[in-house]
Amino acid sequence: MPLSPSPRSANRPRVRLARGASPWLAPTLLTAAACSALTRRNGTWALAAVPATALGAGMLWFFRDPERAISQGRVICPADGVVQSIDAWPDGRTRVAIFMSPLNVHVNRAPLSGTVTSVEHIAGGFVPAFNKDSDRNERVVWHFDTELGDIEMVQIAGAVARRIIPYVPAGTKVDQGERIGLIRFGSRVDTYLPAGVEPGVRIGERTTAGVTRLDRD
Repeated sequence: MPLSPSPRSANRPRVRLARGASPWLAPTLLTAAACSALTRRNGTWALAAVPATALGAGMLWFFRDPERAISQGRVICPADGVVQSIDAWPDGRTRVAIFMSPLNVHVNRAPLSGTVTSVEHIAGGFVPAFNKDSDRNERVVWHFDTELGDIEMVQIAGAVARRIIPYVPAGTKVDQGERIGLIRFGSRVDTYLPAGVEPGVRIGERTTAGVTRLDRD
């Protein structure tokens, strides 16, 4: 008879791998497995097996995609990371920029429920995401038609993150907190709060995608 899961394991959040991880993850794990197998024949292969295994473990950690209990609120954070800046925009909106280090989960989530009205890829540079010039980096600009009107969110590539993978196309209806895309390695996500909506986070605050509320009542 199968054993019932313990209460501790039952309460532990499930973690899966992010969609779009395979092109990076599969070759790394295959290389690590091959080097480890060759080490049994010749110990000098350990010089390659050890770093390959460490890199594979790092990739598994980077591409983790944990299940989340989505919070309630008008606008929630689309990204794990740290609030890098909060800037008033000329049109009355407020831009909240979240910097994502390689240690963060890099799956991004919809800040509100609504319809994706556009997903635009814009070519650009690859300066570090914490640099002010990263506004001109490779990026994907999202627009959502929501109960608050048009909401803009921008996924920005960094010095290492040179690939942004949208999960849903324009015209898709999404729920708040739903997974919408992935940025590979360190990067940034900007959310533009509509005029009259005040940010509920502060610079330096750590955020969790789908959990941290971005606006204030």
